[in-house]
Amino acid sequence: MPRYTKISALALLALLAGAPLGGVDMPTASAGTRLQAPVPTPPDATQAPIALLVDLSSGQTLFARDAQRRFVPASLTKVMTLFTAFELMQAGKLTSTQRITISPEVGREWGGRGSTLFLQEGEQVSVDQLLRGIATVSANDGCIALAEAATGSVEAWIGLMNAHARELGMTGSHFGTPNGWMDEGQTFTTAHDLAILGKALVERHPQLYQRYIGHKTLSFEGIAQQNHDPLIGVFDGADGIKTGFTRQAGYGYLGSAEQNGRRLMMVVAASPAAPQRAKAARALMGWGFAAFRSSTLVGEGQPVAYAKVQDGAERSVPLVAHQPISLAVADGFTPDRVQYSLRYEGPLQAPLTAGQQVATLDVAVNGAPPFSIPLYAERAVPRANAWQRVRNGVTGIGS
Repeated sequence: MPRYTKISALALLALLAGAPLGGVDMPTASAGTRLQAPVPTPPDATQAPIALLVDLSSGQTLFARDAQRRFVPASLTKVMTLFTAFELMQAGKLTSTQRITISPEVGREWGGRGSTLFLQEGEQVSVDQLLRGIATVSANDGCIALAEAATGSVEAWIGLMNAHARELGMTGSHFGTPNGWMDEGQTFTTAHDLAILGKALVERHPQLYQRYIGHKTLSFEGIAQQNHDPLIGVFDGADGIKTGFTRQAGYGYLGSAEQNGRRLMMVVAASPAAPQRAKAARALMGWGFAAFRSSTLVGEGQPVAYAKVQDGAERSVPLVAHQPISLAVADGFTPDRVQYSLRYEGPLQAPLTAGQQVATLDVAVNGAPPFSIPLYAERAVPRANAWQRVRNGVTGIGS
């Protein structure tokens, strides 16, 4: 059955001092005390009816307004098309040098329609050129051309997009086009889901992200175009990701920036005009970096806790995270008032493999919804042999 384990204020202080938590098999109905330190006042973000700011270094949500509200993403849809292409490239099913011949349908229906590369029927372009066009100038025709060439049809590509959305946990999203063109509401998403997608784009494909995302201009076949990103070139550390606009959707933006090793991911949507979108984006991102600092609690690979193991060669196993555990904290932060709880199906059943995910650490700061950190078995625990079963039985008496 699930075990819900409270991590106390003293235990958190032990974490900060570098000591792992002790045995964690005591069930409890509660999970700690909420932090009472002052929360920085966010900027006026009324220019963006939908807004979300997430600290990717910790997983914390720093600001949210209607983050679960569904809306039409317009060209923000193209972030999923980029992610789908990156996944295919990683799997060796698509290459940047692959040449694509523009079909009559793309040339006739999409060349020059909305944001575009002005692709012409029979023209040959590379996947690299299409991805740059999609990422930098939001090329509608580039999305359709890529979808057709990579999977044989737009419908098959959309199937991949929705499969990726399900796999990532984007439960409030559905895609009906590769480029976000108006489709009578078949395409929709949420700010929460876009932040999940942006995180996956950055963390799963860092090299492709750096290669294609964040360019200010693009020149293709003698036509120079500008990226409409409101942060690139004006906000320190900003590197994209994508803007979107239709009359139905308003002005939206999925953006990210990194400063001193700390990355924030932001969504603003349904703004009435581009200047308001830019104002909200710059204010929210600036506040996120200025009002919070990063505090590392546990280093990468350092045991966070120990979980009991049943029928194993060892009676417990250290639990570790695959990256440092840190918090975004404001001035006045005191670590003895954070809400922590450890969750796992316990006791764990041997055998366990090294690196197997076996638990989750939930963390809540300032009363905000908790964020979760997966924890893994530090080492393998094989099944107990006959002598070890006897030993476990004896040492387990009275425990």
